[in-house]
Amino acid sequence: IIKMAMIDVDHWLETEQPAARLVMQVHDELVLEVDTDWVDDIARQVAHRMSSVAELDVPLLAEAGSGDNWDEAH
Repeated sequence: IIKMAMIDVDHWLETEQPAARLVMQVHDELVLEVDTDWVDDIARQVAHRMSSVAELDVPLLAEAGSGDNWDEAH
């Protein structure tokens, strides 16, 4: 599921969001670099895309955090 989300998010960023780029995947997380003015919008859209990448019998939840580094984003 994370690989499906990663492909979807990366394609969306490359084609529609030049203000952000996918840096890496760590377990069930995607790490992005985002221009400061776009953080809230892109975080909201990435969380939505990650939670709707697959149809399951149980909810697929995703949340986004932001910060100047990986530790602050948690």
